[in-house]
Amino acid sequence: MTSEPTQHPEPGLRTTAGLASTLRLATMRLARRLRQVHAGGHDLGANQLSTMSALMRDGELGMSELAEHEKVKPPSMTRIVGSLVELGIVERRCDDHDRRHQRVRLTAEGRNVVTAERRRRDQWMAQQVAALSPAERAALRAVVPVLQKLAQQ
Repeated sequence: MTSEPTQHPEPGLRTTAGLASTLRLATMRLARRLRQVHAGGHDLGANQLSTMSALMRDGELGMSELAEHEKVKPPSMTRIVGSLVELGIVERRCDDHDRRHQRVRLTAEGRNVVTAERRRRDQWMAQQVAALSPAERAALRAVVPVLQKLAQQ
């Protein structure tokens, strides 16, 4: 009886720890590469763009909500928002219920910046995915829900 050779994954992918390490490295490299793809016209950093994306997705937020969402300390969020206010792409206002607290929202210019960034990065990613084989694209389709689940934890 002849048996077909069994395909073994890379040695680093055989264990849960190895898979986790390899996945961490691959996602970090992909995230870094995506951050390098800019729509242009600004010098915004990753924290600023992430903050703007949160505001685009969730609408107006309180400063503490925004800091918690972005996993930064309130003083750091104050600096990030302050720099975005200076650029005219977000605006702050006092909370209607508690004047001691501030709320933050994107301006029209801020929404334009986020939209342009997303469009450019989506175009880049679409080009990369289009260059893959049909089997590789099918594998990506299968893994997306798993990656989304990991990102939510």
